[in-house]
Amino acid sequence: MKNEKLNPPQYNDLIGDILKKHTADGGMDNLKGAGKPLSKEYFSGDTFQHFQRIAQDAGYKPHWLKLRHEIRDAILSMIDVIAIRSDSELNELIIKINEKINDYNKACPPPLQKGQVSLQTIKAAAEHW
Repeated sequence: MKNEKLNPPQYNDLIGDILKKHTADGGMDNLKGAGKPLSKEYFSGDTFQHFQRIAQDAGYKPHWLKLRHEIRDAILSMIDVIAIRSDSELNELIIKINEKINDYNKACPPPLQKGQVSLQTIKAAAEHW
């Protein structure tokens, strides 16, 4: 026990090592905005909001937004095939859509959460998605 206090175990900083190697190889030399001061807005407000703005500017879409588009497309395609599919096939499609809705509700902000759909409510759900 005494030896551990005097000589703590070595800490491996894998990400730090990768960044150091990348910097040594010149990977950080031509970054956009290098050498320019940061704007004051970067030092005010919430860090998460800054991340969201930077990610949005870079074209990143959150997972829940992609799910929302998938759910909307699945609902619209199901409406197109209601007349030609059997009840068992329609129920399987409803189950798959509701599984995606559950995943969406776990990932999205609480005010944007939505309820599950059924065969009776599928047409009304298309307007909300």
